[in-house]
Amino acid sequence: MQNKNMKKTAACEEVTMKIDSDTFLVRPGEKVKLKKWQTRVKPCYTSKEQYQELLGKHIEELSTLQSLLYAYNRYSVLLIFQARDAAGKDGAIKHVMSGVNPQGCQVFSFKQPSAEELDHDFLWRTTCRLPERGRIGIFNRSYYEEVLIVRVHPELLHAQGMPEKLLDEKKIWAERYQSIVDFEKHLHRNGTRIIKFYLHLSQEEQRKRFIERIDKPEKNWKFGQDDIEERKLWNHYMKAYEACLSETGTKHGPWYVVPADDKENARLIISQVILDTLKGLKMSYPETTKAHRKELMSIRTLLAK
Repeated sequence: MQNKNMKKTAACEEVTMKIDSDTFLVRPGEKVKLKKWQTRVKPCYTSKEQYQELLGKHIEELSTLQSLLYAYNRYSVLLIFQARDAAGKDGAIKHVMSGVNPQGCQVFSFKQPSAEELDHDFLWRTTCRLPERGRIGIFNRSYYEEVLIVRVHPELLHAQGMPEKLLDEKKIWAERYQSIVDFEKHLHRNGTRIIKFYLHLSQEEQRKRFIERIDKPEKNWKFGQDDIEERKLWNHYMKAYEACLSETGTKHGPWYVVPADDKENARLIISQVILDTLKGLKMSYPETTKAHRKELMSIRTLLAK
């Protein structure tokens, strides 16, 4: 892992070089220890102006590729964002996807499940929100909450109305990991490309951002006593994330651990990963047949009179 950390540090060593997405990728079968993954790397920019320029180029390119995805209409893309509180999920989605046509993009934020959702299996409520072909779907939190917050708070598991014999905590997490892996493999076989981001925030940076939310009245609504209670469970969450990333990082559903202490740098890394994935689909605009072209030219002749 030491070599990997050195590689991560150098991932943006030269501002002119392309961000290497693979340096943030969790390899299938890798046992993740988050203390060995950096929460801050050398920035891919040297000034705010350069950051805006780089992000602007990414957004412009992403807009072009999203239009192509929509026209090609064979693939869909699902972006999943998971993180601790104040890691910057909302900001990353807002900035990175700012140039995407709203008609081809859907964002869903999954919070506490409703009574109706609890009456179904744990994948049901997110399955109903999967993106159609030609579109990008964004899950701000997702079905992964069922192996994260529910694992840290087992009382939530016991409130889901499942038969008692299925609530064996020695088995249920491995079973849920397998359900997720199978589900994502099924989606991949049907044309959905999944990209999963874990925004890796340090405990110290979270403390600073919490103070900022208190000091700025316009951010007070984002913060409460519940956030402090969850912060006390930091180590429990880290263990839950480590197990989750280790067990569900696959070729068909890759996880990227994004250093999140620098919000701007995190957005550049995220946008580059999305661009690399879209470019790898080898899409093209639908070709016009000779008959259709002839029909169009006849219509043009009429319109030109």
